[in-house]
Amino acid sequence: MNPNLGRWLDSQIATLKEQNLYKPVVVMDTPSGPRITVNGKADIINLSSNNYLGLANHPKVKQAAIEAVERWGAGAGAVRPIIGTMRVHVELEQRLAAFKHVEATLVFQSGFTANAGVIPTITDGDDAIITDELNHASIIDGVRLSKAARKIYKHCDMASLEQALRETSGAKKRLIITDGVFSMDGDIAPLPDIVALADRYDAAIMVDDAHGSGVLGGGRGTAFHFGVHDRIDVQLGTLSKAVGVMGGYIAGSASLIDWLTQRARPFLFSTGHPPSTAAATIAAIDLMENDRSLTERLWENARYWKAGLQRLGFDPGISETPITPVMVGDEGQAQALQRGLFDEGVLALAIVFPTVARGKARIRTMPSAMHSRADFDDALAAFEKVGRQLRLI
Repeated sequence: MNPNLGRWLDSQIATLKEQNLYKPVVVMDTPSGPRITVNGKADIINLSSNNYLGLANHPKVKQAAIEAVERWGAGAGAVRPIIGTMRVHVELEQRLAAFKHVEATLVFQSGFTANAGVIPTITDGDDAIITDELNHASIIDGVRLSKAARKIYKHCDMASLEQALRETSGAKKRLIITDGVFSMDGDIAPLPDIVALADRYDAAIMVDDAHGSGVLGGGRGTAFHFGVHDRIDVQLGTLSKAVGVMGGYIAGSASLIDWLTQRARPFLFSTGHPPSTAAATIAAIDLMENDRSLTERLWENARYWKAGLQRLGFDPGISETPITPVMVGDEGQAQALQRGLFDEGVLALAIVFPTVARGKARIRTMPSAMHSRADFDDALAAFEKVGRQLRLI
């Protein structure tokens, strides 16, 4: 390695460690279930997974993947626009379109690449993008790739959004972008109010519903939760959280999807998903649609978990969804809480800068439909013990 680059890297890593911002990679030795073996330690209660409904391990989802490998092989063999689109990919996109009640969908390799694909492809230099200040990093990067002017409005603040709309009146077209569910705090965007402002100021709306998919609106997301799905121009969803597999997708009009297939760079220059991924996703969507008990159990568990944390004296912030932060503030204390919990058999990871603002560190916990009451009771006992040791409660 070049000496200058090596010294710079070593210095940067040392600084992260000094500031309690360094996060080692966690390695699982088991499937992502309610109790896992991680970093060589067994029977750890898993409160860090996005596998909300447990579909990543569902027998029907695994069997669909196995059968697809036998039928289609291990890989797609090319980028989607050449010969990397198999019939199973088309079936998945048609299934997603029916599930979301839209004309068409397009699947990308991830939610991150979906944002990188759609935002710069539907905006140009004469346009304006108006984005919530707490939107996901993939939205931020997608906006950076666009040539459009940009305005950031205060988090879920409709007066701030309206001011931004007024200030961009000269744009050829305007696009409001918001997360449906905000991944660090678990709060929900006020979509009916955003829709009303968009109508008043002739703006389009894009909703990134990564954490709303499978959780709100009968699994169909935040827009369905509020009954405004037919007034959202662009919906983004992921297939790697509640759906339990991998990928992201854009849902909307047929003309939107047609344009993306012609110009969205992540679609044009990335190999298609392995056919097993597409087949497993179809099976997961079938389960989500036909077994409402999965989502009901998720919400029952989330209410039980939140109530337990509050009873102990922890602050879950402004969460309205299963995403349950345990607000700490100090980065060092958050890292100490994570380490103490792991020693007590609980995996709940600290979230620190730059994922959240400095001084806003927290432990983010993710209850799921997989967890039992015994799992939660054991985890609450660990939170109480370590929280008292660190004088957080």
